[in-house]
Amino acid sequence: MKRFNFCVLILFLSLIAQAQDPAPQMADKFREDGKIYIVIAVIAMIFAAIVIFLTLLERKLKKIETRINELDKKQ
Repeated sequence: MKRFNFCVLILFLSLIAQAQDPAPQMADKFREDGKIYIVIAVIAMIFAAIVIFLTLLERKLKKIETRINELDKKQ
């Protein structure tokens, strides 16, 4: 039964893969209009913001952990 389910899953995934176009038309249109660089810039800004946010969050967590450790040592 497991083998049958696995075969059906592989068949389904291959059908999904064949249904996709080799080159998305929206990306071609953006490339023609020169707007693809705007899309890339927005994605890069979002990624940079996430990295900065996670870095600041990590620093705050380190400070909290050191305070907790210092309090535990005092007790």
